[in-house]
Amino acid sequence: MSSAFEGATPGFLVWRLSMKWRVAVDRAVAPLGLTHAQYALVASLHAMQRAGERPSQRRLADHTGLEPLYVSKLARALESAGLLERARDPRDPRAVQLALTEEGREVTRRAIQVVQGLLRQLLEPLGGPDSPRAREFTRDLTLLLDTPLDPFHHSETEQP
Repeated sequence: MSSAFEGATPGFLVWRLSMKWRVAVDRAVAPLGLTHAQYALVASLHAMQRAGERPSQRRLADHTGLEPLYVSKLARALESAGLLERARDPRDPRAVQLALTEEGREVTRRAIQVVQGLLRQLLEPLGGPDSPRAREFTRDLTLLLDTPLDPFHHSETEQP
């Protein structure tokens, strides 16, 4: 472990890693005209479309962990850039469905390749993306993401 992080809490390390990742992805996808948040949106939308889904903005917000209002703002900017289309859901006129345009699919494919290269670099110290350590790391991250957090809940062993 780097001496700079000796004694750091897991929360601090998660925050630092997420910031490192966000900055790296922002820089990597900027030449494609995307931000990290836009990349998260189009890459998720790309995967959902490949699975035969045409998700609503709300469904995409739930999937990405982004706030619905922020997804709406990102979607409008991506629509203005010609990368996605927004349309009313015929089953629910209040909902807006999203789909990548042909240009959006191409930009997204290129962005995914760039980000996958970053991921290989990030996971290299664990033996690469397909290594047992990386798979265990992924399981641990998934477990932590699946754990509900309640800022008002205190452990019974904690003192007020």
